Amino acid sequence: MRKFEWPKHSVLIIAIIATWLTTYIGYFTSFNMKIDNAMQQFILFINPLTFLLFVYGIALFIKKTKTRNRYIVTVSLLTSIVMFSNAVFYRFFTDFITLPLLFQTSNFADLTSSITENMHFLDVFFFTDVVIVLLAIRFIQQESVQVTQKKMGRKVYFAAAATLLMFNLAMAEAQRPQLLTRSFDRELLVKNIGTYNYHLYDLFVQSKSHAQRTFADGTELTEIENYVKANHAQPNPEMFGVAKGRNVIIVSLESLQNFVINNEMDGHVITPFLNELTKDKDTFYFDNFYHQTGLGKTSDSEFIVENSLYGRNGSAVFFTHSGNTYNSLSERLNENGYFTSVMHANSKSFWNRDIMYKAMDIQKFYDVQSYSIEEGQAVNWGMKDIPFFDQSVELMKDMQKPFATRMITLTNHHPFDLDEEDKLIPEYTSNSNTLNKYFQTARYMDEAVKEFFTKLKESGLYDNSIIVMYGDHYGISENHNKAMGMYMDKEITPFDNAELQKVPLFIHIPGYGKGKQMDELGGQLDVRPTILHLLGIDTKADMQFGADLFSPDHEPFVIFRDGRLVTDKNVYTQEVCYDKKTGEPTDEAQCAPYIERANTELNYSDTIINGDLLRFKDGNESRLEIKEDK
Repeated sequence: MRKFEWPKHSVLIIAIIATWLTTYIGYFTSFNMKIDNAMQQFILFINPLTFLLFVYGIALFIKKTKTRNRYIVTVSLLTSIVMFSNAVFYRFFTDFITLPLLFQTSNFADLTSSITENMHFLDVFFFTDVVIVLLAIRFIQQESVQVTQKKMGRKVYFAAAATLLMFNLAMAEAQRPQLLTRSFDRELLVKNIGTYNYHLYDLFVQSKSHAQRTFADGTELTEIENYVKANHAQPNPEMFGVAKGRNVIIVSLESLQNFVINNEMDGHVITPFLNELTKDKDTFYFDNFYHQTGLGKTSDSEFIVENSLYGRNGSAVFFTHSGNTYNSLSERLNENGYFTSVMHANSKSFWNRDIMYKAMDIQKFYDVQSYSIEEGQAVNWGMKDIPFFDQSVELMKDMQKPFATRMITLTNHHPFDLDEEDKLIPEYTSNSNTLNKYFQTARYMDEAVKEFFTKLKESGLYDNSIIVMYGDHYGISENHNKAMGMYMDKEITPFDNAELQKVPLFIHIPGYGKGKQMDELGGQLDVRPTILHLLGIDTKADMQFGADLFSPDHEPFVIFRDGRLVTDKNVYTQEVCYDKKTGEPTDEAQCAPYIERANTELNYSDTIINGDLLRFKDGNESRLEIKEDK
């Protein structure tokens, strides 16, 4: 009986097919990507192959069998790690990893609990191709390749690979015109060019952004300044300066989404104290307010509130551009006699805060070393909110007056763990452990804020302060839509996902007496100009994309970092224009002008950050010289 002979390059062929199919199947088992038609399905099927043919094809140039096999195994292992890492990341962020995030190693230790929470046993599937390749090497007899005699075969192979890549790009362009020039949506990129090609594209984009600073000369500012001035909102004369001279206390409410406000879970009130504030005569409560963060999450919200600029697409500005010149909220407050600080009971290096705060002219950072954390006062990511608020008020007493401080809470953070004695309501019951615990930590946060207000009154700081509190970003990602649908008693659509990005904003002015619930559509970019105008500080010369929420000129238009947008009439998400009242798809022509403007504004903000353009702004040259001397 004749012995079966395997074709030449069998191991290579098996490796390509195994990794291709593992990747394609992995798209459906670990990523919740919406596929609209057969063409998108076909593109998703072929796009892994366009990269794999090239990267595995390098093995054709390797003569020695052992070396060639080692290379093939290495490629299969690396591609498996890429898919596994993206799957874990996607479960929390509903997004794909970017190059800058891979270099944020100082955050890894603090992120351990969130990472392990999102690992699944079935993730071993991503390494199936590695096992298949090793078995193929073990059982298939191979010969050394005569490299010098195979030039024509290699040419045909790579010509076919290039043709397939061009075919993939052409179909992607037909499905999504200007895909690579309007790349705010990473999921859209992965669906069209594949995970591996997306990472190569990301490498190109990040390299390009770093080059922008080198070649920037300040001339780029003129067009952007004209755009910002044209959209400047004049202050409301009735509100301008109503909090002049007061202390400013800004509280970042970790992961707090607006759907919990004035709501219950199985008959239990989730946020009783914040509910009272929505009706308080000294409080303006904005119930139509959205976070605008990207992958930087809390650090993005800090950056947005301080600068009224968008975070970067695919990375955290706190890491990638901490050496830039900024015209921050803190800088303006410093100029007006305020002592500025941030209070956060966490490591000073987490999110590169110790460096970034200096760039934003924040005078002092009260990090974990400023607090005394006793036994039982820490959970999950660090110090519990109640002792954090208590000790922070004590620190405020000794601050130079007037002061402006930002406080960053921690307890209501994924994976939403809580000690038994702090569980004021029971867990929810659904298929999502994350959502089940979220209501408990949100309830704890509410109790902490209540005690904080009491502590401020007892300290004598309350009456001469303005207290601004906002949700920093979502806590429940789209990966928990099934559980959210159970809670909300409806199927969660892309429209609902966009609406769930609402976070609460409270502006509390003790003794003012004219507060009310505000339906004005706004976002986190609007916080900076709103606070400055309440303090009587003009912003008409500032480079900011937000607008005073109290201004009669304020436009009801919010742009998300990924290109989604909301107006008073429409919501645009996943390339569909929805009617805001009905939640149903409508004529895209209603969204078209806003889509173009959203892309323009996001590009302008990126240009400012990538080129470090604010160093060229009037008045910043001397600051830059001092900075460089240091």
